Amino acid sequence: MAPYFETVKSFADVPITDAGVDTLAFLEASQGVLGLFNAPAFVFVQEDIKGNIQKIRARYNAAPTLSATLEQLVENEKTEKKRTATQGLMWLLRGLSFTCKALQYLQTNETVTPAAAFQKSYGDTLQKFHSIFVRTAFSLAMKACPARKEFYDQLDPERGSPELQQKLDEALNKWLVALTAIVQRVEKFYKDGKHGEGF
Repeated sequence: MAPYFETVKSFADVPITDAGVDTLAFLEASQGVLGLFNAPAFVFVQEDIKGNIQKIRARYNAAPTLSATLEQLVENEKTEKKRTATQGLMWLLRGLSFTCKALQYLQTNETVTPAAAFQKSYGDTLQKFHSIFVRTAFSLAMKACPARKEFYDQLDPERGSPELQQKLDEALNKWLVALTAIVQRVEKFYKDGKHGEGF
């Protein structure tokens, strides 16, 4: 079985131009995030990411020439009464930020468990947007996270040698650096243009 990051599009391969982040490539890379969440603890995260990808893809399919980049998609939807894709992208960015920070925490702290990493990331990213009910549900779900070895085995079941572990770490870190850059870029675009207002 091939290592996980060899089977999905990397955020490092998403084109970014002066016009913005390529929509289709970003959606393809975002779709790859879903495979990271195979444990039952992550069902709600997986469903949220899937739903937001669908909202953005629907907008792209309805107006492809006006949606080539994420920035163009948001700009061209802003005159409409319902900005479903704009809201979907905002929540997808939040979900990706949550994922990214948790994985960064796992990568820089070799003894931390996925449950602790995702709980810490939740507190840093999504918690402020959720009700007490959602916070409680999330906290309970994180108790069912897989152990660290199981989580990394899912990314590369054959990573037993130091060389293979290094290869996995390099691929994951490259993916995380690129994802961080995209999230920060589009979040800045939202903030500067006040595109998140009204949601």
